[in-house]
Amino acid sequence: MADNPMLKFVATGQSYPEKRSPDDRADDFQEISRSFLIDKAEEQASRCSQCGVPYCATHCPLHNHIPDWLRLTAEGRLREAYELSNLTSTMPEICGRICPQDRLCEGNCVIEFSGHGAVTIGSVEKFITDTAWKEGWVEPLVPGAPTGQSVGVIGAGPAGLTTAEYLRAAGHEVHVYDRHDRAGGLLTYGIPGFKLEKDIVMRRIQRLKDGGIVFHDSFEIGRDASLEDLRARHGAILIATGVYKPRDIKAPGVGAKGVVKALDFLIASNKAGFGDAVPGHEDGSLLATGKHVVVIGGGDTAMDCVRTAIRQGAKSVKCLYRRDRENMPGSQREVANAEEEGVEFVWLTAPIAFEGTDHVTGVKVTKMRLGAPDASGRRAPEADPGSEFSMEADLVIKALGYDPEELPKLFGSEDLSVTRWGTLRVDHKTMMTSVDGVFAAGDIVRGASLVVWAIRDGRDVTDHMHKYLRAKAKAGERVAA
Repeated sequence: MADNPMLKFVATGQSYPEKRSPDDRADDFQEISRSFLIDKAEEQASRCSQCGVPYCATHCPLHNHIPDWLRLTAEGRLREAYELSNLTSTMPEICGRICPQDRLCEGNCVIEFSGHGAVTIGSVEKFITDTAWKEGWVEPLVPGAPTGQSVGVIGAGPAGLTTAEYLRAAGHEVHVYDRHDRAGGLLTYGIPGFKLEKDIVMRRIQRLKDGGIVFHDSFEIGRDASLEDLRARHGAILIATGVYKPRDIKAPGVGAKGVVKALDFLIASNKAGFGDAVPGHEDGSLLATGKHVVVIGGGDTAMDCVRTAIRQGAKSVKCLYRRDRENMPGSQREVANAEEEGVEFVWLTAPIAFEGTDHVTGVKVTKMRLGAPDASGRRAPEADPGSEFSMEADLVIKALGYDPEELPKLFGSEDLSVTRWGTLRVDHKTMMTSVDGVFAAGDIVRGASLVVWAIRDGRDVTDHMHKYLRAKAKAGERVAA
């Protein structure tokens, strides 16, 4: 590093060799950039030693050994830091990028409480895992001794992928079924590439494929096979479909052209990022370029939509939310990012109609005020009479959250029990549904939640499925005897 001409140029102002080749120049820059990143990671990690109270780890759903791998990072022991981080998470570089750390580990950092700013835990986690991939420290998925048993996983999102990895490592044959043409679920199609680069997701999936996990893409349960068909093929089933049914708005004109669903908008954008042909971009129906965009909602999906619209070159982007900033469910860090990028937030505002005949031209809204707390404890929004006004809109994106689909009907399995919210009912001691040998994990059980919780559920259900398969094998041995 001491002989790096670019480092000497930056540090001392010495002239940079003119005859240095382009490749050598690139290597010099990459080396100094890496050195800078290492220094920043070690600097941030060293701040953790000032704490001694691991609230960060207890507020991480995975209970990552955060103080320990921060200490190793501060000591420059990056490989050991990565290996420790990898013990509790199947996707540390993904969580480092997309976890709402301000609501979890960093939000509970003792140094943050003291007013000195949280340790940037997510950035360090991302850095050490990216370094592990680059240096070849990420081990291939090695299957355990074959058990002769097969598992079917429905849904290739974070919960399903986590379970698939652990069960394959235990020696089971694993098949993953997903409705999309690429695995990854919302990691692939729901989260924008500027937050989670798609090559990061694809290399994780490729590692699973290289480990012998079989992926069945563009496979819909209920169309290509019923749940009973899969039960006949496999010794145990995991349902990890997530929740994909978008909540809607009941207002005049909601069916007009130009009023679209958030997931349709995000999937189109991500497919375009892969280089796919996207009809919704070709005809402009799912493209924000040159348009006045209004996004309705206050969660993380709404933030993904407004920031995507900005990047697509929208003429203006407004986000309507019926509560105030303090009561919105999305990450405050994401709101700040969106504001910096030019998004206008219109707080305490709700749509009451969509204007236009052949195509939406505007949104009629009413101002809201916060009344008494509702059943959740949050102050319920109520309309402020006489405060209606209209705002221009060429594209309206509905980002109001998601509910479960009617899986018993879709899967052709009416004995699959659901709760009053439509989520799958499970025995929480075993994570098994009402159907023998069929387990469930992730959002389809807990409702729309965070990727890190899906990974946690996928990790937890693995033990229950493995025990079930082991008991089933022993019962078969007794019958054979």
